[in-house]
Amino acid sequence: MPVEVTPPTAPQIHLPGRLSKPVLFAYAAATLGMWMAMLTPVILTLAVRVEQLDPAHKETRLSLILGAGAVVGLVSNPVFGRLSDRTTSRFGMRRPWLLGSSLVGVIGLTLVGLSNSITGVLIGWCVVQCAFNVMLAAMLALLPDHVAPNRRGLISGILGMCQALAAVVGTGLANVATPGSTISFVAPGLVALLGVVWLVAKLPDRRLDPAERPVSTLSDLLRSFWVSPARYPDFGWAWLSRFMILLAVSCVLNYQVYFLKDEIGLSTDEANRMVGLGVGVQTVLVVIGSNFFGWLSDRMGRRKIFVVVSAAVAASGLLMLATGRSISWFLLAMALVGLGQGVYFAVDMALVTEVLPDSRSGAAKDLGVINIATVLPQSIAPAIAPLFLAVGAGENYTALFLAGTAFAVAAALTVWPIRGVR
Repeated sequence: MPVEVTPPTAPQIHLPGRLSKPVLFAYAAATLGMWMAMLTPVILTLAVRVEQLDPAHKETRLSLILGAGAVVGLVSNPVFGRLSDRTTSRFGMRRPWLLGSSLVGVIGLTLVGLSNSITGVLIGWCVVQCAFNVMLAAMLALLPDHVAPNRRGLISGILGMCQALAAVVGTGLANVATPGSTISFVAPGLVALLGVVWLVAKLPDRRLDPAERPVSTLSDLLRSFWVSPARYPDFGWAWLSRFMILLAVSCVLNYQVYFLKDEIGLSTDEANRMVGLGVGVQTVLVVIGSNFFGWLSDRMGRRKIFVVVSAAVAASGLLMLATGRSISWFLLAMALVGLGQGVYFAVDMALVTEVLPDSRSGAAKDLGVINIATVLPQSIAPAIAPLFLAVGAGENYTALFLAGTAFAVAAALTVWPIRGVR
């Protein structure tokens, strides 16, 4: 079994190449809670809350809030990832950031739920995005910190399954609590906090000797946002592919509630339930697909072909959404989008960790740059979606979903030039 030897900066931690079961369970629980807190508002509760506050301008208000939050997340992820890489706390490099960000995230979600104005929701959502992107940077860094490359497909598959489960559990919890209510925002945040507390208690975190910490300068901070694609072309292609698949998925994820109401003719309650059902269908396929294909990717020693095929599957689902207007068609399309997205992220994250420029002393920072590709589409999609929706008369969801199809195809094509991973 491959052994990953800890460098001098963390002499007390031996990385065996795999996570112990207690740590893996805690890691999975914290991942589940984190994505519940991040995805439930994006999928359902934020759209409902915005419509409650300003029904006449719901699309533009939602785009503003999502876009502003995405910008905050874009800045937070790599900057705090770099700070995590340089943290010399006796509690470890990742644990202080995990615990602190989860607490701030609950505060932000509470503010969103209690606010009676669009401005208050905007501020609260920016706090949420900052907090949980800090958490995301630390969480993803645990993969190269503690898992050998030949086992990352399996672990990435488990984490991808948790992300899918988070969507269905979060939307189910929100529907029980009434979407748009304060508790529908706060409850997923509390689940995230409990998961992080469990992980912090079990995690044998790396520790950095203060004498080994590089001197931080403003230029270092600015470099948090950049990895040269000319010097690290594989990293650049992986970044671009992830950006494209997220842009594709964001085209449907942010607007599915309005699509179900405006195009299919469902009531608000029916649309909310249908989103939950669609997420449930996705989750069944993602749980099966991400675990199986993550394991198979490790066994075959191949990553690219799985990423390409999964992006193509997501593209086929988006194409179906562009051409159909029935409930059954919607559910089948969302199943394909979910399966493609789930398998993509399960295998792609393993691929990404194998093309990092500096996986030992700069993992969180480099993964923070990768997460710019995750967060940036959340800002760009709400900005460009109105352009597609405005084509012709009325809200043109066909044009929006066709654009998403093109983005998913681009995600598949941009994986092929990667040479350092099979």
